[in-house]
Amino acid sequence: MNKTEFVDAVAKSAGVTKADTTKVVAAALEVVTKALKKGEAVQITGFGTFDVVKRAARKGRNPATGKEIKIAASKAPRFKAGKVLKDSVK
Repeated sequence: MNKTEFVDAVAKSAGVTKADTTKVVAAALEVVTKALKKGEAVQITGFGTFDVVKRAARKGRNPATGKEIKIAASKAPRFKAGKVLKDSVK
């Protein structure tokens, strides 16, 4: 399901217009993104938690040449599904 299909499904489920749903979905994603940029976690009870993980610098290998390379430290977004979501997918 892509973003357009998601908006269509939410609009139909909530009984509101696609235009209003598009605004709400965009705003929700923006709020989550801003919170993650600040280093805050976003927990939606029954659904899951969005947070940021720090990856330490490490050594890796170039698969083409086998030469050792340095991989810089980085941050990455992570989503951990909540129990209700996990149980509903079983």
